[in-house]
Order: sequence, then C-alpha cells, then structure tokens
Amino acid sequence: MTIFVVATNSVHTSAAICDYLGDRVDDGDTVHAINSHLDEASATDDELRDGEDALNGIYSRLGAMTTVETHQFVRGNVPAEDILSFAETVEADEIVLGVRKPTSTSKVAIGSVTEQVLLHSSRPMAVVPRELE
Repeated sequence: MTIFVVATNSVHTSAAICDYLGDRVDDGDTVHAINSHLDEASATDDELRDGEDALNGIYSRLGAMTTVETHQFVRGNVPAEDILSFAETVEADEIVLGVRKPTSTSKVAIGSVTEQVLLHSSRPMAVVPRELE
C-alpha cells in the first residue's frame, strides 16, 4: 500500500499528475489530493473554484483505480507548509507536484511552492512537468 500526497492548483496540473500516477496506483493505494490557499481573504472565488475543479479532476480520473481523498485547505498556511505538514500527518510515501515547463522568456523553471517543498521535505518526490495553459 502506497500513500501519495499530490498538490494541485489547476485542472492542467491535475491532468499531468493523473497521467503520471495512472500506471502507478493500485487498488490498495491512497491518493490524498490537496489544494491550499493562505486564507479566504487572499483567495478569490475563482481561485477557490479552480482548486475544487482541480481536486475533482484527480478524483474523477483516479477514483475508479484507487482510494482518492480530496482536501482544500484555507487555514492560514502557505501552500508549501500545508503540503509538507499533511504529508507528515498521513505518512506519505511520495509527494507529487506539478511544475510548468519553462518558456524561452521565463527566468524560473519551478515555482516557489515546488521549490520550498523540494528543499524542506525528506520524503521521496516526483515533479511532473505540464504545459502552460
């Protein structure tokens, strides 16, 4: 039994994560899909809805293959903190994050959330590239 914590903030990230996990998950595994926002004051209605849509995408694509639990956090933590603390709480075997493919004009190949998780986690991780919207 493998426990995955996947972090998503868009349907595009969810699709890339599902493509990655589709051949890896078994019926005894658990996927915890999380979407995190600092607080309700800083998250717009569109961002909260996009987060729910992203979580629903994970559930609809992987739910028939394995156990999927979705969690939208709006509790005053930065997303990296939510990802790291939740992975510890559920004793995740792997953290899966999406990252945009850099463009010729982009200066940063990975986002700050991905960077913070990579720098501060002792758990195995997969960073899944995705196309820009």
